[in-house]
Amino acid sequence: MSEVTTDSKLIPKGRWFRLIPPMILVYVVSYTDRMNISFAMAGGMNEALGISMTVSGLAAGIFFIGYLFLQIPGGHLAEHRSAKILILWTIVGWGGVSILTAFVQNEWQLLLMRFLLGVSEGGLWPAMLVVISNWFPDKECGRANALFMSSIAIAAVLSSPLSGWLVAAFTWRGMFIIEGVASLALIAVWLPLIADKPQDAKWISKEERDYLVETISKERQAVKKKTKRNISYKDLLGNINLWKMTMIYFAFQTGRLGFMLWLPTIIKNLTKTGIASVGLLATGPYLAALIGMYLFSAMSDKSLNRRKYTIITAVGFALFFWLSTQAATHVWVSYLLLTLAGFFTLSMIPVFWSMPAYLFPEGSAGAARGFINAIGSLGGFVGPFLFGWVASTFNMNAGIYCLVGFLLAGAALCMTLPAVTAGIRDRENSGEEGSTCR
Repeated sequence: MSEVTTDSKLIPKGRWFRLIPPMILVYVVSYTDRMNISFAMAGGMNEALGISMTVSGLAAGIFFIGYLFLQIPGGHLAEHRSAKILILWTIVGWGGVSILTAFVQNEWQLLLMRFLLGVSEGGLWPAMLVVISNWFPDKECGRANALFMSSIAIAAVLSSPLSGWLVAAFTWRGMFIIEGVASLALIAVWLPLIADKPQDAKWISKEERDYLVETISKERQAVKKKTKRNISYKDLLGNINLWKMTMIYFAFQTGRLGFMLWLPTIIKNLTKTGIASVGLLATGPYLAALIGMYLFSAMSDKSLNRRKYTIITAVGFALFFWLSTQAATHVWVSYLLLTLAGFFTLSMIPVFWSMPAYLFPEGSAGAARGFINAIGSLGGFVGPFLFGWVASTFNMNAGIYCLVGFLLAGAALCMTLPAVTAGIRDRENSGEEGSTCR
């Protein structure tokens, strides 16, 4: 191989334009397909199938049980086989399940389809992260991850008016079919644009390919030399901070996903408007979330006090969510408070995930993140189900109070994390020096 320049500014940037946009597009569509049940619930599905709010909440949440199954094997297959092919089959799986969901006739069929949708999408996130790690050196990886993860907020903003309009125009069954077909159409974008590694891409320039191959290879060799072998997972599981972080994330996911999956129903119940208008109104909290996500991440980066901003976002979310129930007789004041709650909804994610590197030694932070994400994500099951059960047993405000309680409990537990997460003492031995991508 010819000598490779060390000045990355002189290297072509094709990877940014050929990889990130289709990755964002795929994840936006997948996120839409997992969240569109919230508009089906608000748009007549419950009445058509004769199911209660408890069952519809269970259907919304059971996705996250299925979602666990391919998290670890999906990441392994993507890393050791082909992330591109794994994601291809993921698209086929969730697109097909989405179409089949349009034909369910009872609660058991609905629960099965939602579970299978979770299984189908389970390998997508870890496989996407493998693609990024194969294409972006460490000094670019943070920006690449941030751009890709912005797809969560983008999807929330775009999917609400789209799903609301589709339900209004074609019923909830038509929405599942149309969005499922749109998912399958992604294959025409994914196959020609994505390659597993720079060596596999036909469109890449020689300069860009050589730079990426050599730079990433050196980084991985450096990580292998620094990585501690024979890590004791028994010691990791005995680390109290692992369990604290897991419980905090579980509490946040319970509140956050309970809010997101029931938001259309909450807005419909509040405003008494049609489902298309509900879809438009539901974009307000997510537009606010985009702003909050950027602002709190920037403030957290500047101060290095991750604990403080994780607590602020959780308490702010809980406070405005609760206040929205107190102003329910003033419809637009209540909606404004829901929007302000949305401002904090996604802000806790990037700040929270910056803390494991402070708490776990090099070589075990990755395993700790996987454990926290796998167990904590079960909050995505508990939140929607708990809200549905409490709301149907008592009232909708009671369901909101339960979610608020989880958010505040997570914030309280976050206060007990070590001082290093607040930037109070040096992080020299905290494990942060490890690679963000590798």
